[in-house]
Amino acid sequence: MSDWQLSFPLPAADAERAEAVLEAHGATAVSLCEAAGATAVLEPAPGETRLWDAMRAEALFGADVDQVLVADAIARALDLPPTELKWAPIEARDWERVWLDDFKPLDFGHGLWVVPHGMTPPASATIPVRLDPGLAFGTGTHPTTALCLEALAAAPPVGQTLIDYGCGSGILAVAALKLGARRVIAIDNDPQALTATRDNARANQVAGAIETGLPGHDLPVADAVVANILAGILKQLAPVLTDALTPGGRLLMSGVLADQAAAVRRAYTPAIDFVDDTRRDGWICLRGHRRLS
Repeated sequence: MSDWQLSFPLPAADAERAEAVLEAHGATAVSLCEAAGATAVLEPAPGETRLWDAMRAEALFGADVDQVLVADAIARALDLPPTELKWAPIEARDWERVWLDDFKPLDFGHGLWVVPHGMTPPASATIPVRLDPGLAFGTGTHPTTALCLEALAAAPPVGQTLIDYGCGSGILAVAALKLGARRVIAIDNDPQALTATRDNARANQVAGAIETGLPGHDLPVADAVVANILAGILKQLAPVLTDALTPGGRLLMSGVLADQAAAVRRAYTPAIDFVDDTRRDGWICLRGHRRLS
């Protein structure tokens, strides 16, 4: 028997309510997709997850789903006409396995590789980070993550305390520890990201050196701060991140588009001396050090 997919239009403001109703009625996965003609929201406020002002929701259900019950619950919760809800049969597949089939080991230089579980690391992977795609952002495939990983690999934080602000999957935190960091504090406003970070730290046998927390968590004075977020949030965080750096400490920031870089630099220049940035596919990794005085 086939599984089923339910899809329907979704105003951004109703995203959380829709997800809650779908999950309460047995959805095995929920995806939020761009609606035709939607406007991108590239920098949602902290705590928001929406990416467009109008979306479509796509939810997967098992073959035994009660379509009438689910459709009625969604229509009532979102005040949608029943005709807007579309059911379609889909082939039952192991979607995580399908994802993994396309996720190969990635090389970030100086021996640092990200390698899925169950795959043999290449001979040149002297520092393998074991990580599978999950619900939190960060597998190394996105240019912003890759730029940060390459910067860490090129100048390993050996013996240092590092803060990973906006940790997502924990890929940068785990990589920093495997590159020789003494301690990492990983911060994210999504509890699911913190869970993913702890799980990935355990899988890479570095859990004892990592600490996780929500924004507002007491931060130590660190030797390095890495923040792979978005430009608007990075500007807001300038006092927090600079205060957390020891004089001479290193700052890496990514998630910044080329035309946003100047504004982010201005927010940090009272405390940070910037050096040459690195770029890929329109994204920039800003690199600098806290001034000694």
